[in-house]
Amino acid sequence: MSGYRLHDRAVLLTALVAPFLVGLALVPFRTGLSATNEALIMVVAVVAVAALGTRAAGALAALSAAAWFDFFLTRPYQRFTIADGDEIQTAVLLLCVGLIVSQLAVRTRRLQAAVVTDTAHLSSLQGTARLAEAGGSPEGVVEYVRRELVGLLGLRGCRFEYGTLMGNLPRLEHGGGLWLRRGDLITEYADWPDEETELRVTGGGHYYGRFLLDPLPGRPLPSEEARLVAVALAAQAGAALDTAGLSHQG
Repeated sequence: MSGYRLHDRAVLLTALVAPFLVGLALVPFRTGLSATNEALIMVVAVVAVAALGTRAAGALAALSAAAWFDFFLTRPYQRFTIADGDEIQTAVLLLCVGLIVSQLAVRTRRLQAAVVTDTAHLSSLQGTARLAEAGGSPEGVVEYVRRELVGLLGLRGCRFEYGTLMGNLPRLEHGGGLWLRRGDLITEYADWPDEETELRVTGGGHYYGRFLLDPLPGRPLPSEEARLVAVALAAQAGAALDTAGLSHQG
C-alpha cells in the first residue's frame, strides 16, 4: 500500500475522531458557552482537518462536527436529538459553514502547493540555462540535468548514455506521455514500468544520446507538468551538446 493511501486513510480517520474529541472536551463548559461559540470551536476543528487532507476529509469532518455538536452540546444531551429551535439552526449553520470553509481550506492548500511546485520547476530550468550561459561544459550541463531529473521525477537513479539506441525501451515523449512501441503494439503507461525508461536528447535536429531513468516500479507517474519539465531539461542538455559541436548520431 502506498504512503499516499495510508495518509488519506489516516486523514479520514482524523476527520471522524477530531470533532468527537473537541465535542467531548467542550462538555464541561457547555453550560457557560453559547451554542454559537461552541459551533465556532467545532468549525476550527473542521478547518484543521481540511488543511491536512482532501475535500472528502473536509466534508466528513463537517458532518462529524455537526453530529457531535448535536450529541454533546445540545439538549437533550447524549442523544442525536435537538429540542431547541435556535440550536437546530446553529447545527445546520455549523454543517453548512463547515462544508464551505473546509473546501476553501483544501483549495488554498492546493494552490500553495502548486505555487511551490511551479517555483521548483522554474528553478530547475533556470539553473540549467544559467549553467549553459556561463560557459559550463556540455558534460556539466548533462550532469546537472541528470541530478535534477532524479528529484523531479522521484527516481531511484538516472544515467546518461551517449549516442546509442540499444534496446526497445519505454520512452518519455515530448508531449509528456510514456509509451512503449514494439512492432504494431503500442502501450501507454499510467504507472512507471518495471524497466528503465528512456528520455531522448536531441539538439539542432541531431540525436546525442538519452537519459535512462530508473524509477520505482509500479509507482504512479509524476504530474504531467513535471514530465513536461523533464522533457524541457533534456532539450536544454541537447542544446548544450549541439552548441559544443560534439559528435552525434544522425
